[in-house]
Amino acid sequence: MRFFDCEKVASEANMPPDKLDKLRQLIRQEFPHDEMMFELHLLRACMAIRNGILTVDQALRSEQASPV
Repeated sequence: MRFFDCEKVASEANMPPDKLDKLRQLIRQEFPHDEMMFELHLLRACMAIRNGILTVDQALRSEQASPV
């Protein structure tokens, strides 16, 4: 079941597929069993990138720095 259209927002953000996959992997580590929270965090990261609040690389760094 899909809760949010993360792919559409990632596309609007011109996010390279390899970096979107990496972001998915990092967020999945934080929410391995909660699909809604996983998608929500992915959506929020993609929206921030699309809106110019942060870059893809900043999002990847901040996710890597988060405690798991």
